[in-house]
Amino acid sequence: MKRICIIKTGSTFGTTRSAYNDFEDWIIDKLELPQSRPFTVNVQGGDALPDLARCDGVIVTGSHAMVTEEEAWSRQTAAWLAEVVARGIPMLAICYGHQLLAKALGGVSGYHRNGMEIGTVAIDLTDNARDDRLFCDLPMRFDAHTIHSQTVVTLPEGAVRLAFNTHDENHAFRMGPSAWGVQFHPEFDRAVMRSYIDEVSKSEPFGEEKRAALLEAARETAEATAILKRFEKLVCEG
Repeated sequence: MKRICIIKTGSTFGTTRSAYNDFEDWIIDKLELPQSRPFTVNVQGGDALPDLARCDGVIVTGSHAMVTEEEAWSRQTAAWLAEVVARGIPMLAICYGHQLLAKALGGVSGYHRNGMEIGTVAIDLTDNARDDRLFCDLPMRFDAHTIHSQTVVTLPEGAVRLAFNTHDENHAFRMGPSAWGVQFHPEFDRAVMRSYIDEVSKSEPFGEEKRAALLEAARETAEATAILKRFEKLVCEG
């Protein structure tokens, strides 16, 4: 059995969790190979980071925390992620995890100059993605779910940029042969995305017209979800 460690860096909104569960549950629901065995470590909740000998692969969740807050658990996790990369353990870091991974490796993460990106959006792949083990089977443009105010402002030295869109130039990158960061959420489905739009609209001045348009545009994103399945396959193939 291959052990995939899910590093839980936060939780979703209470109402979203009550209806649809939480980040780690959505990830586990998308994994499908019987030879993989996911386990969750809640670092924001105080769990100790695991011995890397227990991890055949690592997935880092999103969070409502901000990387720039540099909380103690986040700094400790960043150092741990750098060691994961150094040891060549396959890793997929999502949203907050993507930003934290970039920061851990010497990049810069912070608030996006154009504010929040939210909703189901088009993601474009760079030419580098054509030969990437995780992205090579995807179309050059696909839909994905997004919700973020911070971003990877500057990629780490040596990182390979894999995806972008009109809002964010660094929607995905790879470091070394087997560590990936994605700003979008491959674990979200349409119902979760719509729940986020509803919850965020309570505190953001969207206006009812924009909220309705975002809800209407939310759709399933099979190609983005395939990234999780592909990552699981890469871990299981060793």
